[in-house]
Amino acid sequence: MSPGAILAAPLMAPAPMQITCRLEFDSGHRIPYHQSQCRHLHGHRYGIEITLSGDTIATEGSPRQGMVMDFSDVKTIAKRELVDVWDHAFLVYRGDRTVVDFLSSLPDHKTVVLPTVPTAENLAVEAFAILDQAYQDFYGNHLRLERVRLFETPNSWADAMRGGGTDG
Repeated sequence: MSPGAILAAPLMAPAPMQITCRLEFDSGHRIPYHQSQCRHLHGHRYGIEITLSGDTIATEGSPRQGMVMDFSDVKTIAKRELVDVWDHAFLVYRGDRTVVDFLSSLPDHKTVVLPTVPTAENLAVEAFAILDQAYQDFYGNHLRLERVRLFETPNSWADAMRGGGTDG
């Protein structure tokens, strides 16, 4: 072998891997039965991390070779299905009739009515359910959503995970 020769790594079988993308959005909410400040209308700069698992794509010459999914595709789907819907919206529990009625009286107000109180925990579960339907195994590499981590503040978050009561 000549000096400076580069050895090519042998082709490997697809390896299971997890990837995570983070996006942010701004929304308002309130926790109607809370005994402290959170019962008032307020907002957050939410962060959401989406973790997917799958085999790395081994198809020689594929633009996605070596990836589980292109990060730009992960973000595009998350924005379309969730982030753009929740961004600059007021997330309200359908049972919070005072606020639901008030928001419905505002012309063209961006409101998302939810089946549960919009705590970080419930929003993470709701986001998981929405995104789980959106990320399909298009590449034959066993792609699936594993976790949604929803940050309500930089130091407080909730995780909804596969097998953690979100999908049975």
